[in-house]
Amino acid sequence: MKKTIALLTGGTTGEWVVSVKSAVTIGQNLDPERYDVYKIMLNENGWFYEPADSVKIEIDKNDFSIPLNGRKIKFDVVFIAIHGSPGEDGKLQGYFDMLGIPYTTCNALTSAITMNKGYTKALVADIPELHVAKSLQLLENKSDNLNLIESSLKLPYFVKPNNGGSSIGMSKVKHIEALNESLQKAFDEDNQILVEEFVEGREFSVGVFKSKSGITVLPATEVIPQNEFFDFEAKYTPGATEEITPGRMNEEEKARVERIVKKVYEKLDCKGIVRIDYFLEHGTGNFYFIEINTIPGQTATSFIPQQVAAMGMDLKSFYTQVIEAAL
Repeated sequence: MKKTIALLTGGTTGEWVVSVKSAVTIGQNLDPERYDVYKIMLNENGWFYEPADSVKIEIDKNDFSIPLNGRKIKFDVVFIAIHGSPGEDGKLQGYFDMLGIPYTTCNALTSAITMNKGYTKALVADIPELHVAKSLQLLENKSDNLNLIESSLKLPYFVKPNNGGSSIGMSKVKHIEALNESLQKAFDEDNQILVEEFVEGREFSVGVFKSKSGITVLPATEVIPQNEFFDFEAKYTPGATEEITPGRMNEEEKARVERIVKKVYEKLDCKGIVRIDYFLEHGTGNFYFIEINTIPGQTATSFIPQQVAAMGMDLKSFYTQVIEAAL
């Protein structure tokens, strides 16, 4: 008997555009012989199911169901494809936990913690072979932050919002005169920011997922931006970044990266699909953890679909494994 899937897309942040594109890829690759799929849009105006042949129908939030043609559609599992809030910060996960409906992502606690870059780095810092850049977490935009940063960290700095994704509000600071403007830019996006020392190295992004057979690490993507770093423009402007999948690593590096990212996945109690970004430092080859994304993009050009293809797997099989693990 087919399972009934809610494919939840949209969101209340600027990342909703990417979410809608992700949901298109996912929807096209869910096995129609296994699943009846209902795509549901969540935005500032409400939560709606919009059938192709009808007007949109509001979701009953009391039990997350759809009143449709005199019957009530309820769901066996929710495929959450919302990047940013409320999909990636634990809010929806807590809601579905209360309703007892399984979902395809990390749980509420893991989702909430991993949205905070500083808290996440503190949790993974003791994993063997993993390094984190020296950093400061600032909770308010005070004038004495400048002196604190200058006395604690070495230039150049990365300044970025502590929560959120898509590299919005991020800056690289080479000269101390530019620091104040970069702090303001980050605080415009978030009330907590992270300032960290710049690590010179090759940048990679690797997908990790859990199925019934255990934790699988996908082939990593090497990221070579034309800009100085992988910012919002580099992520979403065609041709602004060279992406190599599988990334160029020797056998020792591949084995070490796989060990480390599996430990990160386990330490943070992850579920479903995550993406872990890291540097391999020039000279030493040391693994530097950048961040984890618990609902990574699934658009046609996103890293995860590229990596699934590089592994020799089709997306239908991949998403089936993720859904079956959630069930």
